[in-house]
Amino acid sequence: MDKKRLIAFILLVIVSLGLVGVTTPGLVGNVKLGLDLKGGFEILYQAEPLEADQQVTKDALHQTARSLERRANAQGVGEPEVFPEGEDRIRLRLAGVENQDEVRALLKKPADLTFRGPDGTKEMVGADFVEGGAKVEYDPQTNQPYISLQIKNADKFRQVTEKLLGQPLAIYLDEEEISAPIIQAVIPNGQATITGNYTYDEAKKLADIINLGALPLKLTEKYTQSVGASLGQQSLEQTVRASIIGSLLILAFMLFYYRLPGMIAVITLITYTWLLLLVFDLINAVLTLPGIAAFVLGIGMAVDANIITYERIKDEIRSGKSVNSALRAGSRNSFRTILDANVTTILACIVLYYIGTGSVQGFALILIMSILVSMVTNVFFSRVLLNLLVRGAGVKKPGYFGVKEGEIRAL
Repeated sequence: MDKKRLIAFILLVIVSLGLVGVTTPGLVGNVKLGLDLKGGFEILYQAEPLEADQQVTKDALHQTARSLERRANAQGVGEPEVFPEGEDRIRLRLAGVENQDEVRALLKKPADLTFRGPDGTKEMVGADFVEGGAKVEYDPQTNQPYISLQIKNADKFRQVTEKLLGQPLAIYLDEEEISAPIIQAVIPNGQATITGNYTYDEAKKLADIINLGALPLKLTEKYTQSVGASLGQQSLEQTVRASIIGSLLILAFMLFYYRLPGMIAVITLITYTWLLLLVFDLINAVLTLPGIAAFVLGIGMAVDANIITYERIKDEIRSGKSVNSALRAGSRNSFRTILDANVTTILACIVLYYIGTGSVQGFALILIMSILVSMVTNVFFSRVLLNLLVRGAGVKKPGYFGVKEGEIRAL
């Protein structure tokens, strides 16, 4: 018996399970739920230009997505997910929304960019500006960024600058004031600049907003999915209950069938679940029903890794090797099988992620994370604990590994 190894094993188990017990409630509370668990809706928009001679550019699509996100935030929707897809589509997910019809009607309106005088009069609109004409440039003397603009109707802009000379011409996106630059001179040629103490990011954001208004896009709903809050809560409760029951059955099976290694598997599976929750929290992941399915599938693959290793160890013991020799040979021979299985699954997930959309991508991403975490906990950590326990406690009986003496003699 090696007391140092045994003490190291006990300390590792105590620290691991103690850390799991202390931090798990907080990690579970931080998990963000998707709309299929929290309630809300998902919409896939088809973007089209309002004018026949205009086109949907990549920049316009990204700017429109940002506009949708800004509108959703203005409605008090927490952490909306908005992202472009392909060349002319935008996918939007909003969880926890009760007034869905009202929010949907507001979101699909084209961005309303207006330039207003001090009395609120709309002097100009986004369509008065050249598409993509707002750019960030730098003052050669101060190196301060500013925004240069190009106006389609120079005479109209000249009249506006004459009327509001020395006064602000506020820039509004929908009903939100973005900036209020002061008109410092009459501008006759349709070439204007907006100066101020802008950082580059601030100037770029303002230029993007003006370009967005210069190329408004019409959004048509191509696909929509709506989930009520009560239905989402019911789905969450049923899924969690089923996952807990299934996990407990797996742990009981591992203990009953694999004895000593089964105990190690229980510890590493608990650690695996905790570490995966920690990864979710660190990357700010949103958990959906397909994500939970990937989570449970990952637990199954983690169990497979343990089973492959333990079966190889049992085979080595049956062949007549000592427990220590069987432990080394079984761990070594099982690693390639586990690695091959995990690599092929990761490759399939990568294909799913790049070809699929929405929930399919979420499923693939979570399964990839599950496999990587499983390699850390159920392969490497499992072997460390098993080696420490076997050598520290001086385990020599094959029965501790579920191998009968008669099976050894028969071979």
